[in-house]
Amino acid sequence: MTLYIGLMSGTSLDGVDGALAQFDGDQITTIASAYIAFPPTLRAELMALQAAGDNEIEREALAANQLAQHYAQCVAELLRESGRAPEDIRAVAVHGQTIRHRPELGFTRQTNNPALLAELCGIDVIADFRSRDVAAGGQGAPLVPAFHAALFGKAGQPRVVANIGGIANISVLSDDGVTGFDTGPGNVLLDGWIGRHRRQEYDADGAWSASGKLIPELLLELLQEPYLALPAPKSTGRDLFHLDWLDGHLQAYSHLAPQDVQRTLVQYTAVTLADAIRQHGAGADAVYVCGGGAYNSVLMDALAAELGKQVLVASTQALGVAPNRVEALAFAWLGYRHSERLAGNLPAVTGAQGDRILGALYPR
Repeated sequence: MTLYIGLMSGTSLDGVDGALAQFDGDQITTIASAYIAFPPTLRAELMALQAAGDNEIEREALAANQLAQHYAQCVAELLRESGRAPEDIRAVAVHGQTIRHRPELGFTRQTNNPALLAELCGIDVIADFRSRDVAAGGQGAPLVPAFHAALFGKAGQPRVVANIGGIANISVLSDDGVTGFDTGPGNVLLDGWIGRHRRQEYDADGAWSASGKLIPELLLELLQEPYLALPAPKSTGRDLFHLDWLDGHLQAYSHLAPQDVQRTLVQYTAVTLADAIRQHGAGADAVYVCGGGAYNSVLMDALAAELGKQVLVASTQALGVAPNRVEALAFAWLGYRHSERLAGNLPAVTGAQGDRILGALYPR
């Protein structure tokens, strides 16, 4: 039995989720979980680094140092909660913060300072999981479908796991294998829009969108985005879906109430997810949702309505794992795979030329 910590800070830029997990063969047991919020200044700087700007190299390095401090806080909280010591942990597996994702140009960049994190924690750190897959011709994303299969797969029961973070992706789990890809925006546009108009980081339980009404014409306009029609494997991020992209589509809709736009963005996430599930879901009659979107009841209801009564839509809590802990657990699993010299990617998902061991080791 070995213990690994997984740390994930995703496209929503809200903070870092951590999970301490025990691995015993095929058995995965969650020991503890923690969350450390980013301060507004760090969140703003990470958001600014999503686009080209002055003095980027120094600013990114300083942001990476701050990130490492927050990651170390999360590790300390997990150790405190579980009563474990640093020497009890085989490794900390950390995703880093994506600031560029351009696999079509042969790179993806997750800001991080894993050397500093190893120094702060006194634990081996495994980082930079995506670049090895990209080097092998893959998208570097999504990486979670292999973990979803390990944790949630069940023989004879085809099912879909939908992760609705900043970007949404699906994992299709069936006896024929595992497939998956990024379907489009999850919460990234929703968070950006409410941030602009109400100075809130996210739309808690979809309350603001519930006060608006769907604008069918705008929804149809957004659905013309070429990315949606691309064949898998494919992945996306803030490089495509951001407020400037949205503003370009809103030029003919300047008269709309902001809450109506928010309600339409909810439907956009639901429709793009549902379309992907219908086309690639391999006859699955259950969809389990993880990520922050699982806590938005308006979004969950919209997804359920799009898929129809014949498909169960529930959060991964129904399978025993809180929706906001799945990705951190996934990176603990990827760290375990790295240490065991086992592949962490799925070429059928990412398009890589073959199985690859993911991540780079920074010894304590």
